[in-house]
Amino acid sequence: MNSGDTSWVLTASALVLLMTVPGLAFFYGGLVRRKNILSILMQCFVIVCVISLQWVLLGYSLAFGPSFHGIIGNLDWMGLAGVGTAPSADYGTTIPHYAFMIFQAMFAIITPALMTGAFAERMKFPAFLVFIILWSTFVYDPLAHWVWNKNGWLGAMGALDFAGGIVVHVSSGISALVLAILLGKRIGYNHKPIRPHNLPFTVLGGALLWFGWFGFNAGSALAANGLAAQALVATQVSTAAAALIWMLVEWWHNGSPTVLGAVTGAIGGLVAITPACGFVSPLSAIVIGAMAGGLCYLAVAVVKGKVGYDDSLDAFGVHGIGGIFGTIAVGIFAQEAYGGKTGVLFGNLQQFLVQGLLVLVAMAFAVAMTFILYKIVDAVIGMRVEKENELIGLDLTQQSEAAYTVIE
Repeated sequence: MNSGDTSWVLTASALVLLMTVPGLAFFYGGLVRRKNILSILMQCFVIVCVISLQWVLLGYSLAFGPSFHGIIGNLDWMGLAGVGTAPSADYGTTIPHYAFMIFQAMFAIITPALMTGAFAERMKFPAFLVFIILWSTFVYDPLAHWVWNKNGWLGAMGALDFAGGIVVHVSSGISALVLAILLGKRIGYNHKPIRPHNLPFTVLGGALLWFGWFGFNAGSALAANGLAAQALVATQVSTAAAALIWMLVEWWHNGSPTVLGAVTGAIGGLVAITPACGFVSPLSAIVIGAMAGGLCYLAVAVVKGKVGYDDSLDAFGVHGIGGIFGTIAVGIFAQEAYGGKTGVLFGNLQQFLVQGLLVLVAMAFAVAMTFILYKIVDAVIGMRVEKENELIGLDLTQQSEAAYTVIE
């Protein structure tokens, strides 16, 4: 047991929790209309509660427990049976098993929270609760097992995902797109402006996400060591490059740079470097961030409008596209001197092909399972709020509260 490693992983766990509440909650909350901000805050807050319990009771065992043929964990660790204060022989050998478990719990929490941006302003709260539990159990937990479990079949093939490009961002981003399409567009979408109601909230949330992301990426080293420092440096420079490129492209395309664009570009850079930060040099991280800023801007500002889907807060355009690109970038930019792996630029085509397969498998699985789960919940409960409730707003119709009270 190493007290320094333990302290760092516990601190990183708290940083990743901060990414969901208040970070993501305020980032998304500022982007919706004022009649729906409490619904976003409620969804993010409740996800923390629900998935914390799901993870302890079932999810951790499915994702990281003893493997059944590399497909899913068995139920030996249900309720954290066999998980304690001693280091794990499989995960984080210098930290308590509890520390690794709770660190991974924070990843399981934020992943479904990212999807809320796609269906904001139009999903019933009871349906949301049921769907999130099912999705976490049948989509997130299996993917985490395939990639991160020591016996998972994709990990055994050599697939690399340092801190969650596939397991977190592609899974949530692709599922978010499926949900946005199945739910349909918000009332008035493409007919009247639907503007963010509080951009300072969004900037605050974005800044908290950037801050917490150091725990997300550097914490994935599971030790206070050189790899953690490398991941942190890569995270910082990639994010900076992505924010600047988005700002410059938007300036050229629309005639002015916006604070919303800069913050959104930063999130795109954070997403893209997540799978790669433990395998690439700082200079490669800058290139990855710059390319992610341009690609995510293209997805959000051009492609979404041409295709016509209503991904309310661009969960797919940022997390889906950023995660896909970042995962592929591992197979391009990985260097042996930075994590022991090599990408195609340094002579290893095989890693590039494995990363491509990883993306295809994750996308196909997320699309199929999200579609099935949506149809089940929709048939039993109904996923979308009634038209009148959507017009009134989810704060009043789902939570019976108002965020802002005007006293006359």
